[in-house]
Amino acid sequence: MTACTKTVADAMNLGRLLSDTARRLPDRPGMVWGARSWTWAELDARVNALVAALKARGLGKGDKLLVHARNCNQLFESQFAAFKLGAVWVPTNVRLTPSEVAYLAAHSEAKALIYEDAFAEHADATGLERRIAIGQPRAGEEAYEALVAEGAGAPSWEAEVGRNDPCWFFYTSGTTGKPKAGVLTHGQMAFVVTNHIADLMPDTGPDDVSLVVAPLSHGAGAHILPQVARGACSLIPGTASFDEAECWRLVEDYRVTNMFTVPTILTRLVRHEAVDRYDHSSLKYVIYAGAPMYRADQKEALEKLGKVIVQYYGLGEVTGNITVLPRDLHDLDDARMPLGSCGFPRTGMEIAIKDPDGQRLEPGQDGEICVRGPAVFAGYYRNAEANAKALKGGWFHTGDLGRVDARGFLYITGRASDMYISGGSNVYPREAEEVLLTHPAVAEVAVLGVPDPKWGESGVAVAVLEEGQSASEAELLAFLDGKLAKYKWPRRIYFRPELPKSGYGKVPKHLIRQGLYADGTLQEGRGP
Repeated sequence: MTACTKTVADAMNLGRLLSDTARRLPDRPGMVWGARSWTWAELDARVNALVAALKARGLGKGDKLLVHARNCNQLFESQFAAFKLGAVWVPTNVRLTPSEVAYLAAHSEAKALIYEDAFAEHADATGLERRIAIGQPRAGEEAYEALVAEGAGAPSWEAEVGRNDPCWFFYTSGTTGKPKAGVLTHGQMAFVVTNHIADLMPDTGPDDVSLVVAPLSHGAGAHILPQVARGACSLIPGTASFDEAECWRLVEDYRVTNMFTVPTILTRLVRHEAVDRYDHSSLKYVIYAGAPMYRADQKEALEKLGKVIVQYYGLGEVTGNITVLPRDLHDLDDARMPLGSCGFPRTGMEIAIKDPDGQRLEPGQDGEICVRGPAVFAGYYRNAEANAKALKGGWFHTGDLGRVDARGFLYITGRASDMYISGGSNVYPREAEEVLLTHPAVAEVAVLGVPDPKWGESGVAVAVLEEGQSASEAELLAFLDGKLAKYKWPRRIYFRPELPKSGYGKVPKHLIRQGLYADGTLQEGRGP
């Protein structure tokens, strides 16, 4: 018997998705942004040109490319240019302050910055020497479009990669107050793309159109990859800010078939009067994630749009791949759907509910939601302590609490951390607490999330002042300006003589929350 040599095949470079689609469907529309449009061949040619120009400047495999821009074709192109180079795409949230972006630049060890010229202060804060401006460059910088022109005509090229080679740093805030970089890899993301197609929008193809209503720097950047893989055109609204009427106009004009959104945005779209002025019968999949959706809002969406809404639960560390509640399981009749559930495990993924000792619990028992499978990330960049905690025992520990029923449907019951979700964005109270504690008048402060009819949840702070010191709510909120992105601010700050303490000296936030409702500061059904 002859011995067999075992070899491990390298992974496909994720940039190949664009290359292959451009070869297969060169003249079909790939992207529309406002009044401009590009075919797949044109998008691929621009990406190839950018790759050639970046290679000429010494950027290549493993280098980190920081990108700070609002949704635009260049943001999309930078993603695929990084993939093809074998580099790491490091997109930011444009709502971050300059100092927060500077931290991402330093932590990721970025080699270059691509930024929209409206964010010059952010660019300066990074301290990076190589800066590429989308728009008008300043002294010492280069123009994005000049690089594309320089590399025009470059052939399609993708670096050789392994399945564990990083392609994307997905930054997610942590309870320590500093963001963590979830390392997404070429092999992992190839599975995520396949899984999104299989579980979220299985019949997607070249005749489909996807409306982009969320930032491509985060969840929408993952959602656009299946569109590229299947040749579906992505449509970016041309308005500077979210405009419900414009979204519904685009749905009618371009016969939009799918979109990725969050519950608060979906509810705004459904409640806007324009939903009744435009034809949205083309919609097949309206995917929502990022936060629970109130049952009343689910029903409202079903009444207006029909059985097209799809829910999934996931985190950046698994790029959304934990559960799915498909459109056929959404129903106006409470008895015909698993009420309150975020769905069943995604194809190829496994969920376990575990106790504090890591033991798997039986259906119906509450514990921490843990997950394993090919969608799990490679760990946090430069954070061994967080990796040991999050990836303990071969499972990814989400930090969320929940239970599964006898059929395997998952129900989220709480959070192990204090994180809350406002307008679809994760907010970690520790970040605001750390800034407020640097104010000379603040002795103690606790920030917590409370229900908000508009945003899902909003933050409120309860502060204790130093003896002999004074400060107003307006003063403390103004103190956050420039130090913390505004979506992370508490909406209200209340003052108390002391905070409740446990026997271990900790501040139980559930007791603070109970006190705010008990004394009438907060009222059920109303935001702060």
